[in-house]
Amino acid sequence: MDRQKVLRYFFLIFLSFCAGIAGAISLYKVYIAPQMADLWYKNNGPEYYPARAAAFRPEPYPGGAVSFVKASEVARPCVVYIKVQSEQRVQSFFWDPFGTMGQVSSSGSGVIISSDGYIVTNSHVVKNAQKIEIIFNNNKKSFTGKVVGFDASSDLALVKISASGLPYINFANSDDIPIGDWVLAVGNPFNLTSSVTAGIVSAKGRNINLVHNQFPIESFIQTDAAINPGNSGGALVNLDGNLVGINTAIMSETGSYAGYGFAIPSNIVKKIAGDLKEFGYVQRAFMEADVVDIDENLAGTLNGDNVNGVYVKSVIEDGNADKAGLKAGDIIMKVNDRIVETLGQFQEQLAYDRPGDKVTLVVKRGSKIEQISVLLTNLNGTTGLAKNTVYHSEYLGADLSPLSKIEMQKYNVSGGIRISNQSGRIARLNLQDGFVITTLNGVSYTDPKLFESAMQAAGGNIQIQGINSDGSRASYFFSGGY
Repeated sequence: MDRQKVLRYFFLIFLSFCAGIAGAISLYKVYIAPQMADLWYKNNGPEYYPARAAAFRPEPYPGGAVSFVKASEVARPCVVYIKVQSEQRVQSFFWDPFGTMGQVSSSGSGVIISSDGYIVTNSHVVKNAQKIEIIFNNNKKSFTGKVVGFDASSDLALVKISASGLPYINFANSDDIPIGDWVLAVGNPFNLTSSVTAGIVSAKGRNINLVHNQFPIESFIQTDAAINPGNSGGALVNLDGNLVGINTAIMSETGSYAGYGFAIPSNIVKKIAGDLKEFGYVQRAFMEADVVDIDENLAGTLNGDNVNGVYVKSVIEDGNADKAGLKAGDIIMKVNDRIVETLGQFQEQLAYDRPGDKVTLVVKRGSKIEQISVLLTNLNGTTGLAKNTVYHSEYLGADLSPLSKIEMQKYNVSGGIRISNQSGRIARLNLQDGFVITTLNGVSYTDPKLFESAMQAAGGNIQIQGINSDGSRASYFFSGGY
């Protein structure tokens, strides 16, 4: 046998050996490893973990796969099913444009945040509720819930049940969760109680114009974990089973899951729930300036290449921002050492503070970088903690609240009454929830009780001028009573 034939023979043997090794590795990864992992977890997994861990990080299966089982076990008992009975306008006949008030049933989810029965959910889940039933994930316990407070600007609400010794969820720091990390959505989609789906954090700081409020807080965590109707108010958790956010919305042309879900970050949830529990009202801190995103058109008008941040469009004269030295045209790059690149991120940073707190801004002014300290105020321009000024009118069937100083300056009006949570007589006027009535029959009001009396005395003819939640103006005339 010549030398070339011998070399060719050994080369073929070597190739065959390599192919055999590659086939064995593939067989192990595709077939053997997953089965070994399932068998390992079935026989050993439960012994390695406590029933509930304050900070749980699941061990990987052999072969590299990650188990969501224990994160689900931690979170599921803390998520409840919420059934709501409310009175809403229903249109019975096509010739009845205003409709009639009738009983409507709806449902959603909530998250237990304390052992004594405080539950966080979305404001829109329990809005206008006349009866709230809280059902635990095992369907064996049911409680009547009472709303402690709402916050329309973030779409959050706090509900209380009379119970003790309840399982409750731990808060994660939503600032620390990275894009691309695993998360689970826990809730009750389509009335399928205690459902869990998995996905990743797709983006942070999203503003999707969901909250129709004069001063919205929108800095959503975006996820591709499946979120559907009924998940609203449920938990978005990390692999420790700790709360990352409250699931709030989906973006879909069909109304069902399409890969885009949005959750309110847990840091915002924790602050707002704490305020509602302590005061019954959220202590919002404000900077008296109009701040906007830097879009492509605005970026083209700015000098220099560095346009990362948010743009100060205007500053209210003698307001806190003006007194601190902030100017129209400034670019805010950081708030308290946190980089802000979107309006949502800017709003989120202010949402953590209360009136009287100071924030430090890093701003770009022309080619210079400056640091500015701003003393934050409440809606009335003072540093004291705000009081709940909402007055519930039994006669009108709605909550009435006066416009604040900042709002009156923003809209250039001398007064106004905001209408919200409509469920009675005034709902027949078909006004947008959150609509601000600036004049009633030509008169402006700042006192909700005086406004209520004027509505009672108006009789059949009512002329209203006001402002929609998007800032647009509107006028209405009603005759024949309401």
